[in-house]
Amino acid sequence: MRISTPRVTHPTAAERVAIGKAARAKAPRTSHGELELAAGRDPVALIEREDQGRLADLVPIRHERMCATPFTFYRGTASLMAGDLASSPQSGLQAQLCGDAHLSNFGAYASPDRALVFDLNDFDETLRGPFEWDLKRLAVSFEVAGRDRQLKPDARRALALATVRSYRQTMIELAALPNLGVWYSRMDAARMTEMLGKLRDTKAGRAFQEAGAKARAKDSARALGRLTEIVDGEPRFVSKPPLIVPVDEFVTDDAERRELEETIRELLRRYRRTLQGDRRVLLEQYRYVDLAHKVVGVGSVGTRCWIALLLGRDPSDALVLQIKEASESALEPFLGRAGFTNHGQRVVVGQRLMQASSDIFLGWVRNPAGLDGNQRDFYVRQLWDWKGGFEIETAPAAALEPYALICGWTLARAHARSGDRIAMASYLGKSDVFDRAVADFASAYADVAEADHRAFSASRQ
Repeated sequence: MRISTPRVTHPTAAERVAIGKAARAKAPRTSHGELELAAGRDPVALIEREDQGRLADLVPIRHERMCATPFTFYRGTASLMAGDLASSPQSGLQAQLCGDAHLSNFGAYASPDRALVFDLNDFDETLRGPFEWDLKRLAVSFEVAGRDRQLKPDARRALALATVRSYRQTMIELAALPNLGVWYSRMDAARMTEMLGKLRDTKAGRAFQEAGAKARAKDSARALGRLTEIVDGEPRFVSKPPLIVPVDEFVTDDAERRELEETIRELLRRYRRTLQGDRRVLLEQYRYVDLAHKVVGVGSVGTRCWIALLLGRDPSDALVLQIKEASESALEPFLGRAGFTNHGQRVVVGQRLMQASSDIFLGWVRNPAGLDGNQRDFYVRQLWDWKGGFEIETAPAAALEPYALICGWTLARAHARSGDRIAMASYLGKSDVFDRAVADFASAYADVAEADHRAFSASRQ
């Protein structure tokens, strides 16, 4: 029997340049400044529909966080923006998308070789699609955050322009590199120092250094100290409802507790099979101890997010895993299914494709019958492994543009791993035409986000 596999084509560099130039006819670069919202668009109704699959008692926390500022609202509305982007001009140039590439979904973490690296760090919505969707969401996030910081219009536009310019110029540089050169590129301490330039010894530069120091301090040992207490000589998760609820509090008697514990152990075994062989061996050296539900983020509030405590050689040798629910991507209604039967696998594959290096414990699992009896998909990673973010709300104003440049570089490198970097670079071009168009879009869409925030906040009163 002959097995048929898809054929991979290899156009020449010149042909790929021509593909990028041809895409300009379909979607001129200036057209990306346009914003046309669908008739009958109802942001409040859409958010309420999203709430239907969430834990009802946690939905008010999500709403409270979204109502805090237009920026926190923007962070929780990836699906709303996806619908708006679907009616915008499309370049037709595809890459693996983060799907929610706002500025707070970038951050530092430890690479497997124990270097502190900076990268995208949230892939719940990852899917293949038009590269500009991620870039527009990132540029808008700087505009909205700049308004929250009460920056003047020119300063906000400078942030959006810096983001897109960095992306465009990086894509041009990556287009000239060999394939392995692109694959091994990453934003590590040396590259970040280079991009900060003269700022590294200033207040802005020190803000980046402090963020890195905070990230290095966040690991499983710190999670052990912050999230657990000693019970019968061993650590167990503390109870701080509704933010942290140990799994024992979801059952009523000893028989149910024993049955639940065996189910958890079986699910951890299934998850273990999705890891590389060497990492399975490492995980097998830890034993399961406890599980708790933990509220995280803004957009994820109300989804089923768990933390698992595993111990190694002694009670101080802890591994804390985050087990996060994965459902349909916010982009799927507009871009189609990803081709995976498990949404946790969709997240993991997308993350591995976009990140320069990923968590060694990154994997997925399906629970055929959760506490509510429904089948759900999850992905798994370490809770804290030098994870840290840039605090845009309190950062010195002078640090915002360098951060925009770093995020733009990082997004371009992530897209170049899966998209046709030569075609994308050709499409973007050497001028700032595309940059100015996206900056125009960022300003116009920030107006929409603020109006949506007002409407949603009013609906909660």
